[in-house]
Amino acid sequence: MTERSARSVAGPPEAGSEGSFRAAFSSARRLRTEVLAGLVVAVALIPEAIAFSIIAGVDPRIGLFAAFTMAVTISFVGGRPAMISAATGAVALVVAPVVRDHGLDHLVATVILGGILQVVLGLLGVARLMRFIPRSVMVGFVNALAILILTSQVPHLVGVPWAVYPLVAAGIALIVLFPRLTRVVPAPLVAIVLLTLVTVGASLAVPTVGDEGALPDSLPTLFLPDVPPTLDTLRIIAPYALAMALVGLIESMLTAKLVDDITDSRSNKTRESWGQGVANVVTGLFGGMGGCAMIGQTMINVKVSGARTRLSTFLAGAFLLVLVVGLGDVVAIIPMAALVAVMIMVSVGTFDWHSVRPSTLRRMPLSETAVMLATVAVTVATHNLAYGVVVGVVVAAVLFVRRVAHLTTVTRLDADEAAGDPGERVYAVVGELFFASSNDLVYQFDYVRDPGRVVIDLTDAHVWDASTVAALDAVQHRYAEHGTTVEFRGLNADSARRLERLAGRLGAGH
Repeated sequence: MTERSARSVAGPPEAGSEGSFRAAFSSARRLRTEVLAGLVVAVALIPEAIAFSIIAGVDPRIGLFAAFTMAVTISFVGGRPAMISAATGAVALVVAPVVRDHGLDHLVATVILGGILQVVLGLLGVARLMRFIPRSVMVGFVNALAILILTSQVPHLVGVPWAVYPLVAAGIALIVLFPRLTRVVPAPLVAIVLLTLVTVGASLAVPTVGDEGALPDSLPTLFLPDVPPTLDTLRIIAPYALAMALVGLIESMLTAKLVDDITDSRSNKTRESWGQGVANVVTGLFGGMGGCAMIGQTMINVKVSGARTRLSTFLAGAFLLVLVVGLGDVVAIIPMAALVAVMIMVSVGTFDWHSVRPSTLRRMPLSETAVMLATVAVTVATHNLAYGVVVGVVVAAVLFVRRVAHLTTVTRLDADEAAGDPGERVYAVVGELFFASSNDLVYQFDYVRDPGRVVIDLTDAHVWDASTVAALDAVQHRYAEHGTTVEFRGLNADSARRLERLAGRLGAGH
């Protein structure tokens, strides 16, 4: 067997050793890529963290410190190398009511409790639920993400000086064309540096990073929330902590899966789940607002800059702190137009253009397209990727159940086909029997005209749930009312066990 075929059988390789800190130092080229990728992400994180702080209703410093602690912590404890975690909009939306109604101390307590819940959920194996997310939901998730990244740049392009537009256009041109000259330096970093030099040199009055909010001038310190350790406090923060934990895990697991696909490697989702919890606990202890995986910044790190190891994630957090604390005056003059150009190109690169080609849509089943569109629509409408994914999974499940339910058939066999006693009637049931497909099973038999013995052949069927057992009980009960005995024949082992355990114990005639 060739190496390639062996790999296809075994699946993509684990990202563990290839994504470790040690791997970043395997060559000068790899180290340069990781360092420069971390720097680009750090610059892009600053306005995002400030914006999410505003959404949550807290000081920008809280969002910036959260970005630092999340990135640094997850680089050590996370399961997906090169993935970026920081303060995010989804988590900001969840915790905003806590800040508004109860203040900063309750927010920090919520973040710590949310992190603890993520650790518990991770250890319980919640990451295994990823297998229930269909591909059409993943495609919708990616497309919705691209749309949200693009629309989030609109405020930076409305009501701004005219010079912003040529700067954005120049930034996009640099990102597209510069890699044709060399890939030694990431094109986004080149665009940011050159556009900053142009705006400063030409004294252009355009919005800058400094206009987004005040940058911190000191290091983060430990912060223990001043909240009473009572059941009343728990009742206040628990619902928000649980929502934060679930939203954060959904976004992080989907982002990890996306990076797995891009890098053709597998990551430890269970470790990533509890790692996100540890990162949120650490972030809360330093007074941060919590967060999860950032898909846009992860795409900059992995897809645009080519990073593959934990070093890039660590340096994204470390460079962020250095930039905002030590070089705040320099960072403050970076034009927002440069970052808008970077994010626009991230959006273009993230969108799955193949999924909306007319040729693809013609071949794709209508149900698959409906699931993808539902995921996109809900995500874009709510600005919450978790809501979109949940709705997409529900729609996919409903459509799947509806499709499978129609594949179950009940056929009455003639005497020669049945090859049995002429005084008995044989029915053959074919298909998967569960709550949807067995719902009208009771109406498929002729209770009045059938002889005194009926055989129901389940050789080509499978009994999946109690609803089906109840339906078979109802069939047997109706025949009994007409003095007819019923035999279930051909049950496989699993179906037989389920029938033996539940038959006659679910209520007569139900």
